[in-house]
Amino acid sequence: MIRDAKKIVVTGGAGFLGRHVVEALFQRGASKNSIVVPRSATHDLRDPAVCRDLVKDADLVLHLAAKVGGIGYNQKFPGELFFDNAAMGIHIIEAARVSGVKKIVVAGTICAYPRHTPVPFREDDLWNGYPEETNAPYGIAKKALLVMLQSYRQQYGLNGAFVLPVNLYGPWDNFHLENSHVIPALIRKFVEAQEANKSEVLLWGDGTPTREFLFVEDAARGLVMAAESLETSDPVNLGSAEEISIRDLAETVKKETGYAGKIAWDTSRPNGQERRKLDVSRAEKLFGFRSNVGFQEGLRRTIQWWKEHRTG
Repeated sequence: MIRDAKKIVVTGGAGFLGRHVVEALFQRGASKNSIVVPRSATHDLRDPAVCRDLVKDADLVLHLAAKVGGIGYNQKFPGELFFDNAAMGIHIIEAARVSGVKKIVVAGTICAYPRHTPVPFREDDLWNGYPEETNAPYGIAKKALLVMLQSYRQQYGLNGAFVLPVNLYGPWDNFHLENSHVIPALIRKFVEAQEANKSEVLLWGDGTPTREFLFVEDAARGLVMAAESLETSDPVNLGSAEEISIRDLAETVKKETGYAGKIAWDTSRPNGQERRKLDVSRAEKLFGFRSNVGFQEGLRRTIQWWKEHRTG
């Protein structure tokens, strides 16, 4: 499909994950002229007319565009996070149906899982409770798109796939301290603290929650593999199957950045969900995906990239 596609739309294709997906599409044989990457400045995906015009005559759509952020951002803008993510996805999927798109792949989020999901998270547990409160609006907005894909397959025959990537990190991530995720935030804090000779870095929570991380190049490869081979609208996890506590993560980033000071924890701040680790067996079974980049290697590459680029 990818090699022969005349038009492939990648929403969010200029963003963190999207630019890696575009590169993965090239590696799978897509021609440069076939890939369309809308920019938010010219394409408001909350507008159904914009979405219809964008996907007209497309063979494949990968919907990656999202409004995202860390715990603080989720607490400050829950309404925007729900509306923007729901509206963009709803209009893109409907436009794909109207236009007769051959395949649409939607990137979900593990924030959609219930707060007290048994670990490792299995796709069949997705509906067994309410998400962790600090990111529930974002998670539920994304989960609604899964229902839409499943119902559209049933009623209209739309070939839609829903993939749930775990927490991503890597080059081109968002390193802004107010709305970044944990790894880029830690990298920036420790690098800047080292350069400023600060004796202490203060972090949120108590460090006990655990997370699983997937290097962005692996995630991009997995999404493209899903576009090629995943023929179901059942949700599919995409992860590394490696779990690490936030405390151990902080110590690892501290060591890799060379910071020599102390770490302090602000326990008045929220921890977020207690544990996150995925069962990734469905992705391997259905389209052969396994992560390739180990965490230490991925972290070093991410730190080096940010030192060279200093974005955010």
